[in-house]
Formats: sequence, structure tokens, C-alpha cells
Amino acid sequence: MSEPSIFTRIRNGEIPSEIIAETENVFAVRDIAPKAPVHLLVIPKSEDYRNVVELAAGAPDLLAEVVGLANSLAAEHADGDFRLVFNTGPNAGQTVFHVHAHVLAGGLGEESLGA
Repeated sequence: MSEPSIFTRIRNGEIPSEIIAETENVFAVRDIAPKAPVHLLVIPKSEDYRNVVELAAGAPDLLAEVVGLANSLAAEHADGDFRLVFNTGPNAGQTVFHVHAHVLAGGLGEESLGA
């Protein structure tokens, strides 16, 4: 049996973090290393999916719930405009293999897409 992900440990209260929004299947926290003025993470409570491709194939309704919460958070914490990023694989920057979406907002321009 594998160790629970950091996100499961946050959800279970083992690692301190403020859960800023929650539904039956999804929760959100602030990123601890923000890359934008608003940088939130939207995370399914289930660890069944390692990345967005697995989530889309296995639970499209859960993916829709992730996107819906991201939209609500952008309306609440920014002007409603946001970038939604799913890193898929280590060469794309994924470091936690429990699917999660990055909600980025706050004065982002096209030039901010570069490394």
C-alpha cells in the first residue's frame, strides 16, 4: 500500500493548511509556492487519479466539478478571469501524483506562459 499523498494528508488534517473551498468530492487550498498573485489548487478528494488524463477518462463528472470549483474560486478571489493548469508527468512539472488543478489569476499576460 502506498503512502497517502500530501493532498490526502492535508484533507485529513495531518498537515496544516486552510481549506478555502470544498464540495462533496473536491477541495481547494492556496499554493504554498505561488507563481501568480492568485494561485490556488483544486484537488479531488479521491486519490484514484494520478493526472488529468486519467481523471477525464475515468471520472468526467469529477473533472467537471474541479473546473466548476476553479471557476467559482476565480470569481471570488480574482476578477473571474483565470488560467487553469494541470501538470501531467514529471517532465511537465508534476511533482505530486494526485491529480490537481492550478488556478492562476491576477494580471497574467501571454508572456507569462514562458519559463
